[in-house]
Amino acid sequence: MTDRNISKAAAAAGGVTRRTVVAGIGAAGMLAGTSRFSIVRAAGGPLKVGVLLPRSGVQAGIGQDCQRGVEVAGPILKELGLPELQIMNGDTESNEQTARAQAEKLIGDGAQLLVGAFDSGQSAAIAQVAEQKGIPFVINIAAAPQITEQGYKYVFRNFPTAVTILTDAFKQQKEIFKQVGSAPKSVVFLHVNDTFGSAMAGGIGKVMPKFDMPYKVADTIAYDRAARDLSVEIAKAKATGADALLVVSRLNDAILLTRELVKQRWTPEAILSMGPGWYEDQYFKTLGKLSDGPISFVPWYDPKKKLSQTLKAAMKKAYPDVNLNTNHVYTFEALLVAADAYKRAGTGDSKELTEAVRTTNITDNVSIGEGIRFDAKGQNDTVGDASIQNVGGELVVVAPEKAAVAKAVWPMPPYDKR
Repeated sequence: MTDRNISKAAAAAGGVTRRTVVAGIGAAGMLAGTSRFSIVRAAGGPLKVGVLLPRSGVQAGIGQDCQRGVEVAGPILKELGLPELQIMNGDTESNEQTARAQAEKLIGDGAQLLVGAFDSGQSAAIAQVAEQKGIPFVINIAAAPQITEQGYKYVFRNFPTAVTILTDAFKQQKEIFKQVGSAPKSVVFLHVNDTFGSAMAGGIGKVMPKFDMPYKVADTIAYDRAARDLSVEIAKAKATGADALLVVSRLNDAILLTRELVKQRWTPEAILSMGPGWYEDQYFKTLGKLSDGPISFVPWYDPKKKLSQTLKAAMKKAYPDVNLNTNHVYTFEALLVAADAYKRAGTGDSKELTEAVRTTNITDNVSIGEGIRFDAKGQNDTVGDASIQNVGGELVVVAPEKAAVAKAVWPMPPYDKR
């Protein structure tokens, strides 16, 4: 995304008013023609933040969506009294080696803190560079547990690990089964074979037995993340006679899987997703009525939190046709961590800034959980998931009960009757 596009989005975000923002956050613009946030200056100028995202390649749609969280952040951070951030954009091209090279380039260009990169493999590559260079790295989205199990001193993650996502998913599935008075007896587990999908697959066997789930896994089917045809995988899944699909996927393959389900005239009782893809706006826009029904168990925002309402209003102002989602929430919160740490450190010195990130204690946040703070490994172990369902083009929180705004629609409406 170019600086020109960023400026256009920023101008739209600057129209937020006290009336439109639930939390009462006032209007504030960004500087025209630049990606620098126009907010209160700290001594020594703005903090230079390198934002690494897959803006091209197979994950381009999601990377560009994460960028929206960057673009609406400025006015909100300003009204929270936080210092200025200068955004330096890097494109990982959906590739781990490129992610590494781009991280090195941004640091060479003066980046004092890194944010990114949505994908676990790319984030792991960036983490190695950050550790070598002694530059703090705040992960926005990446769930592979090993990233924060390396003993790194400069890597921090405000996002659940795959184990946490699985644990919450099984807990909330049982909550939903009780809520609707029904449960599948068998499922097929379909998963992408990238770093995240493989980590989730490895966790299934370890975590699921602890929850005495009412279903058995009839088959496990892995597929390549760059696959352009998933007809064989769906045919194989359908042949098992399973009641539901349990999936870990990405945007492009979620669309491919849905189209194959329609072609092969199979509507599972439920599609239970433990990852991205099924809640993306592009999924809704591409599939229309066929997008209704899937339930995603994912890190999300608490719709009842004040700052969630603020972020949602800002997103709606800047992007009227885009639903607030994980990509925006956790990218915004990564910048919130950066700005908060810079304010407390009062300097961009890497050691002092890293220590400030380490001692983060943000209680006024957006994501589900008790707030943002990091344990000795650099992991926020209080962040959690929500269960969200696609209903009429909207994303509705159906669990956990404390954050839910509706009950789940069960079973899925048949594809051929929509």
